[in-house]
Amino acid sequence: MFGRRRGLETAGTSPQTSATLTLPPMAKLLSCRVLDTVHQPVRQAQFEVTDPIGRRIVRGETDPYGGFTAAVPEGEYRLLVTAEGYAPFHGATLVGDEAQPGTAEIVLDPVEPPLLPQPGHWELDPGHSSIAFSARHIGLARINGRFTTFAGAVRIASRMEDSSMHVVINAASIDTGLRMRDDHLRSADFLDVSRHPTVEFYSERFIHRSGSRWAVAGALTLHGVSRSVTLDTEYLGTGTGLEGEPRAACRATARLNREDFTLNWQSTLAQGIAAIGSSVQVELDVQIVHKA
Repeated sequence: MFGRRRGLETAGTSPQTSATLTLPPMAKLLSCRVLDTVHQPVRQAQFEVTDPIGRRIVRGETDPYGGFTAAVPEGEYRLLVTAEGYAPFHGATLVGDEAQPGTAEIVLDPVEPPLLPQPGHWELDPGHSSIAFSARHIGLARINGRFTTFAGAVRIASRMEDSSMHVVINAASIDTGLRMRDDHLRSADFLDVSRHPTVEFYSERFIHRSGSRWAVAGALTLHGVSRSVTLDTEYLGTGTGLEGEPRAACRATARLNREDFTLNWQSTLAQGIAAIGSSVQVELDVQIVHKA
């Protein structure tokens, strides 16, 4: 049975079919609506259905009405529903029980967003932070790398939206785990670190999206070219270090097109496949420390 829910908990009768939907004869429908505490639909909530031993059966997100429907074999299932700003829902259901037909209504409880950092000057802690990236190689696996040397400062304003940050990365500290490749990335074909020794990001726009999600918009200067970039940021909250110092943490991602920064070197394989993809995924895990 589902945990906190309204109405019926499973779709257990034989599914209704139409001209546009044909199900296998043994299939059943698991149908749910996800609502908040005032019974408004929660759009784009993430759901995952697994069997009793944890194998994933189906996953996806709710529609504009907070609903989702999955065709599954008769049996017992576990359901996980998550949404930004709400506590996760874990429940179980038995699909195929004719005594319990209908559509479940799952009510998600809101959670308070993490406490924001106190106003003042904060510095990035390189020992507890990482700046990583990945790019597609010959259309198959991704090559992962990171920058090992960087520094940064964040000014937290009384109103969080008025805060600012500045991060400087040593371009020559690029590390993909292969020396020959790293030397090529440092060369004039790519980063050209002799002419452009640093990568810099500066922002004065902190935009609250919802819950603990923020957009940090600013200018990224890479290879001597500046472009507007927005970091999709999840704020993780505050804590205290081993020496009692206040700390705060976040995760952030961005997708860059390297050609926007005139990183145009390319080699094409015989099959016409680019050796290196144009899209670069950037991922940051950051801790900052308050400075008196």
